[in-house]
Amino acid sequence: MHAIRLYAFGPAENLTYEEVADPVPGPGQVRIAVAAAGVHLLDAALREGHQGPLPERPALPTVPGREVAGVVDALGDGVDGRWLGRRVVAHLGFAPGGYAELAVTDAERLHEVPEHLDLAAAVAMIGTGRTALGITQFAEPGPEDVVVVPAAAGGIGTLLVQYARNAGAHVIGLAGGPEKTARVRANGAGLAVDYTAPDWPAEVRAHLAGRPATIVYDGVGGAVAREAVALLGSGGRHLVFGWSADGIGEGRAYLVEGVSQSVLGPAMLEKAGGLRALELRALAEAAEGRLRPAVTRFPLAEAAAAHRALERRGTIGKVVLEP
Repeated sequence: MHAIRLYAFGPAENLTYEEVADPVPGPGQVRIAVAAAGVHLLDAALREGHQGPLPERPALPTVPGREVAGVVDALGDGVDGRWLGRRVVAHLGFAPGGYAELAVTDAERLHEVPEHLDLAAAVAMIGTGRTALGITQFAEPGPEDVVVVPAAAGGIGTLLVQYARNAGAHVIGLAGGPEKTARVRANGAGLAVDYTAPDWPAEVRAHLAGRPATIVYDGVGGAVAREAVALLGSGGRHLVFGWSADGIGEGRAYLVEGVSQSVLGPAMLEKAGGLRALELRALAEAAEGRLRPAVTRFPLAEAAAAHRALERRGTIGKVVLEP
């Protein structure tokens, strides 16, 4: 099979496309003929040698990637034969191996994908979708809310805009540049603002005409987060799930005492009833058409280009590799 391998930590150019041996599923495992593999900003951090939330850095050489969708083409011992030939999606957890034509995972990680749901969309929901829904648990929007979403054209941001709009909230989506703001507007935001413009907070305040924001879903941090938090009224909530403005290394969240809450980690899973519960809910939202992830597609062989585009914020929605 063909796969992307990383032999040394460093820039995106270190990702190489080559032929490797086909993986063989062990007991309790299946092999998936991959149709779509998710790319995450964490993948870029790991590629550079940062440990991130993993117990340790991946051992080299490695095949990156932790989100795959495709068709089960081989079964290990003890696996129900009914999985063979099914369209599935799985998050591989801490085990890498997704950037490949074939990937192996435990059968217990599988979710069946209905025929009408695009496999790239399923990949977006198994990781990015579950995170978006996990975030909203801490501040469920409603018709009385004004919700601000920085990075509203990103994978999580796209879904947060839709979720808040579906709940009846008024949504302000922030994105970088006219192409992205146009996508945010088309996605249902009441106002789409270019946060690279120096006067964007004034544009938001004029639009709201004295009404304060009530929720900020923030995965950006930095100056954008500081200005977004300043839009909140008394009792407003700032939910923090990332700080991409500081890069993919050792960035730090922008936090305001009594206003901000970091929502990633065990608290999110405890609230949801576990990771699988979030995954099931996310896939159901997509299958039933309530949430529609945006996807930027690259051929598997162009994984390095996908990483570069993601790092320079040149993508919209979830980045997916297709063999």
